[in-house]
Amino acid sequence: EVQLVESGGGLVQTGGSLRLSCTTSGFTFGDYAIGWFRQAPGKEREAVACLTNTDSHTAYATSMKGRSTISGDHAKDTVYLQMNNLKSEDTAVYYCAAMQVTRETAPLVLQGPAWEVASMYNYWGQGTQVTVSS
Repeated sequence: EVQLVESGGGLVQTGGSLRLSCTTSGFTFGDYAIGWFRQAPGKEREAVACLTNTDSHTAYATSMKGRSTISGDHAKDTVYLQMNNLKSEDTAVYYCAAMQVTRETAPLVLQGPAWEVASMYNYWGQGTQVTVSS
């Protein structure tokens, strides 16, 4: 059974930091790209960052570039999203998702818009709430 479990969300003040974790099981970690998305109340789900486990390359949305770092631990089948200098507009439910890739398609996924498209992902977690208070 495929599972993605997010953790690490919570309440933080403006300017603070959080590290989210996405622990996966039930598939070959190295054959997938893991993306982080977020959805605020009344808004559409938007991509935040992506890591291709085939080659450890990354991509970031403009909104989080310079304030976040995505990384992976192959020994733990876990992907992390470190978020710094958090703002009230970062308040949302954060989801991780898995997209199957190959060594040939992984670069294409990150170079184009594919990594930002929710429907491209095969599996999703249940989400973790991040609330940034001013």
